[in-house]
Amino acid sequence: MDDINGYKVRPGFYEVNGASALPGGVNFTIASHNATSCELLLFHRKSSQPFASIPFPEHYRIGNVFSMIVFGLKIDEFEYAYRLDGPYDPEKGLIFDKNKYILDPYAKAVTGQSEWGVHLPCERNCQYKSRVVRNNFDWGSCKQPLIPMKDNIIYELHVRGFTRDASSGVSHPGTFSGLMEKIPYLKDLGINAVELMPIFEFDETAGSREVDGRKLLDYWGYNPVCFFAPNTSYTAQIEYNQEGLELKKLIRALNENGIEVILDVVFNHTAEGNEQGPFFSFKGLDNNIYYMLTPDGYYYNFSGCGNTLNCNHPIVRQLILDCLRYWVINYRVDGFRFDLASILGRSEDAAPMSKPPLLESLAYDPILGSVDLIAEAWDAGGLYQVGSFPSWNRWAEWNGKYRDDIRSFLKGDDGCAAAAAQRIMGSPDLYPPEKRGPNASVNFLTCHDGFTLYDLYSYNHKHNEANGWNNTDGADDNRSWNCGQEGPTDKEEILTLRSRMIKNACAVLMCSRGTPMFLAGDEFGNTQFGNNNSYCQDNEISWLDWTLLEENKEIHDFFRYMIAFRRQHGVIRDNTAPCSLGFPPMSLHSQKPWDDNFSWDSKMIGVMFAGVYPSGRDDILYLGINTFWNPLSVELPELPSDKYWIPAMDTARGTSAVITREEVLDKNIYVMGPRSVLLCLVRDRA
Repeated sequence: MDDINGYKVRPGFYEVNGASALPGGVNFTIASHNATSCELLLFHRKSSQPFASIPFPEHYRIGNVFSMIVFGLKIDEFEYAYRLDGPYDPEKGLIFDKNKYILDPYAKAVTGQSEWGVHLPCERNCQYKSRVVRNNFDWGSCKQPLIPMKDNIIYELHVRGFTRDASSGVSHPGTFSGLMEKIPYLKDLGINAVELMPIFEFDETAGSREVDGRKLLDYWGYNPVCFFAPNTSYTAQIEYNQEGLELKKLIRALNENGIEVILDVVFNHTAEGNEQGPFFSFKGLDNNIYYMLTPDGYYYNFSGCGNTLNCNHPIVRQLILDCLRYWVINYRVDGFRFDLASILGRSEDAAPMSKPPLLESLAYDPILGSVDLIAEAWDAGGLYQVGSFPSWNRWAEWNGKYRDDIRSFLKGDDGCAAAAAQRIMGSPDLYPPEKRGPNASVNFLTCHDGFTLYDLYSYNHKHNEANGWNNTDGADDNRSWNCGQEGPTDKEEILTLRSRMIKNACAVLMCSRGTPMFLAGDEFGNTQFGNNNSYCQDNEISWLDWTLLEENKEIHDFFRYMIAFRRQHGVIRDNTAPCSLGFPPMSLHSQKPWDDNFSWDSKMIGVMFAGVYPSGRDDILYLGINTFWNPLSVELPELPSDKYWIPAMDTARGTSAVITREEVLDKNIYVMGPRSVLLCLVRDRA
């Protein structure tokens, strides 16, 4: 036991990273390869100046790890940070500054961000500080749903934007609690997996600016401050030393209702940015270890956000693994979607690796053994790995080619039928069944990044003027179509066509092999008014307008029907035993059955799914897609005399599209309306 500046201390637990409460004190552990000394700073709540400074004695360091138990501390009476000293040689990436306050990279809570949009004013050298969290949440007998990927319906949402608008009708808008109030809605819709946009602590005020009298913030949150800490401004109440409690209640409630929770995680960069960015964490620990640096000490920028995390360095690799394990163990998270995941496969010299150690360790880690691992298989440095992301038959991918090919085909572009057919069948050209299979493909037409589904058929061009960059930001390749008029219209024929195009997209998505995902609000025609890059818009551009739920009830009801239809027909999701008619599990057709020789100007695809349930009952369905602007006569595969085809859904039939009265097809012929999608089922004759 030693006495330092009035505190009783002793060497701590070197293998326990971060700060953790012990009987009678707190254990503090932090590592730095190049630091020459480390100092623990203690602060009163909301204070910018420490009330105590406790240097780590030299003999409290083992290897590169500083660890110390400080006795007599109560976790609700202090916040903490560190100061580290070390060499300053920018060309070698060494930029230690003993005057900077350094945030614990293993902090379980970060202070100063608890009120959305407000960064507490502070004096010189005020940076982020940490709190010690009391981890005593009782999960009871709650079990994770553990839903197979093929059975998931993923619903991507922004925690704040989902309920922030007054039209949401929740008691605590824009919070984890507000989202919890919407669980009955999600369950009724048929959702069984929510993908939450970043909920790691981030500073939404970083880079805030004003455009046309409107304050713009880092609304999306893709600039993490700390990987282990939840965003405290997403809570209905400040949770001093209980940070994460409201989020845990949300996850438990979702799991109890059969809904998985997937976190959108950002390990490709941090909020410290480049040479001009802030200095609050990794820069002051081991800048040349945590970040990819050029030979002269500058930051590689494969993220498009100023810096690139050095993911395959052993130290960083361990940090990421520890982090994901923490979220699975302590928050019972069911899966992760990795932003710009191709960066996670780059070596320390930035080159793509064939077998990245990080991705392999995540694929085989026992704690992560049952969670979904989903890669956004590209980065801002030009590396595009859709279909080739290193997977070990464990990783799934956001299938960007599904989005592009299906968007192009649905709006009637030439030369797209063959590619679109591959996407509907699970992209076997990208994910061979004998290697990865369709479960590797997360199919989507919309996500946070781009047009909403309503805007996809309301705008030919992006309209991002409100972002303040003269409409130069955001993607130009949207493969959208305004159906005859740009933006809002009162023309009934255009509104009817837009509604049908939305239903077409929904039907194709739900009848494609792979895992479907769509953006929250698409199911009731939510709009961002043509903005396809709303990253900075904390307002009605990004917030869901729940009044549209009633206004576009037929779209919502159609989504609900198609989600249920997918669940009812397992042959869409996976191969079963062969059906009694000998049809293959999946087959392609054009206007004529069994003809899959699509020409350049083909505008019609037929996909038949066939199989049998354990009960012995056949399940055979036909998906027909006509993207031509005129009707087409389609012949379905011939059936034996004791069976017949009936149409179950036709988007050309007006508002409902669902066919409730049984109609027997004459000679297996069906005339599809222009720009429509058809579903037919096989029935036995009495």
